[in-house]
Amino acid sequence: MSGHDKAIDVAKNIKLLVLDVDGVLTDGGINFDENGIEHKKFDSQDGVGIKLLQLSEIEVAVITARSTKSVAHRLKGLGVEHYYHGILDKSIALKELTKKLSIDMSESAYVGDDVIDLPAMTRVALPVAVANAHEYVKEHALMVTENRGGDGAVREVVDFLLKSQDKYTALMQSFLK
Repeated sequence: MSGHDKAIDVAKNIKLLVLDVDGVLTDGGINFDENGIEHKKFDSQDGVGIKLLQLSEIEVAVITARSTKSVAHRLKGLGVEHYYHGILDKSIALKELTKKLSIDMSESAYVGDDVIDLPAMTRVALPVAVANAHEYVKEHALMVTENRGGDGAVREVVDFLLKSQDKYTALMQSFLK
């Protein structure tokens, strides 16, 4: 992950990870069947990463400009309580969420891939762009993942946060019992 050294100190204090959907939790492709029903592919390791954060008492939220049943279904299955959909100005939802959770922007991270994410990304302490993000978004990120959105980028960020907070090893070892 590029920007790794600068981000470690910031990551130690992160209490909230906010994610975009299209291009972050998915590869950004939008597929429709013959009935016009939208289908998305999610990475299962990203899902496990979200669960690991929840076990580590780090809040997870999703803010997306689109509203789809498949995303709502996936997030419900993962136990993501903070889901904002149909939001064009993501900074408004971010501000509302941080106030609701009593978490400061300096304790928040945001993972995005396109310019619509910038209003929120530029307000948090740890702005992260996925490998396949638009170049302008990468320029405004503190870190850029090696993995593409929908292909383990979220898990990469999760592992980075857990390692930065010295929670990773104990959590991984708990699965060997």
